[in-house]
Amino acid sequence: GLFGPRRGSPHEAFTMPACTGCCCFQCIRTSEMGVIERCGAYHTLKAAGASFVCWPFFDVRARLSLRIQQLDVTVGTKTKDNVFVEVVIAVQYKIIADQAYNAFYKLQNPHEQITSYVFDVVRSTIPKMPLDETFAAKDDVAHAVRDQLTEVMAQYGYSITKALVIDLNPDPKVKAAMNEINAQKRLKEATVDKAEGEKILLVKAAEADAESKYLSGVGVARQRSAIVAGLKESVVGFSGGVGATPRDVMDLLLLTQYFDMLREVGQNGAGKTLFMNHGPSAVTELQANMRNQLMAGMKK
Repeated sequence: GLFGPRRGSPHEAFTMPACTGCCCFQCIRTSEMGVIERCGAYHTLKAAGASFVCWPFFDVRARLSLRIQQLDVTVGTKTKDNVFVEVVIAVQYKIIADQAYNAFYKLQNPHEQITSYVFDVVRSTIPKMPLDETFAAKDDVAHAVRDQLTEVMAQYGYSITKALVIDLNPDPKVKAAMNEINAQKRLKEATVDKAEGEKILLVKAAEADAESKYLSGVGVARQRSAIVAGLKESVVGFSGGVGATPRDVMDLLLLTQYFDMLREVGQNGAGKTLFMNHGPSAVTELQANMRNQLMAGMKK
């Protein structure tokens, strides 16, 4: 067409006229740069707005977009530990306004140029790193791509705004194996934490049991001390009152405690005390045993 592109190029997407020229006036849209040719030779650049073009000697050869554009490049490569991965690099670039001449006339296909350098940088960087390190070095790879493209594309009138590693996909089998390794690692850590928790519970329970037994022992000791003091007082008082010997008094007290114990065992339905040999002769045997033990202790 009169104002359309004359050759296939990536600029075709943004070289269509903003309007059909009328009386040699042409309109350049905002964020565009018009390339004006005179008789097929480059003449000048036109910014956004209305421009007078003396057709047929002058022509708006192309309208170049000054907006930031993005190109996604997928690169297949291999890591240092021989794992094949696909790396997706997003390159954001734009045409430098005052270098639109170089962008249009010096470079046939900017997409192919950018893709070639992305392949070169990725395939010279990733093979130096193992897979695990590759995931952590995504920013380093992106910076390397940006630095390389910035230096090269500047001479063609392009500015590299940003380069990003937006995806890094290892082989599906490798990914499944990595997930399994991580799952087992987490399971191991959970098992260790659970065991530590159970250990703490057991230690605390043992400490509580020891403290309980200590306090129970203190209570029993005080109880027995009180019983002994009471028995002593009872023996002295009873002996002086009725003229009985201390032995008779002890036998009587022992028999009384024996019957008290039988009553408590019978009243406690949930008791777990096992009491053996509770016939009438048991008291006499118990008295004899206690007496013998006391005598043996006194002899020692």
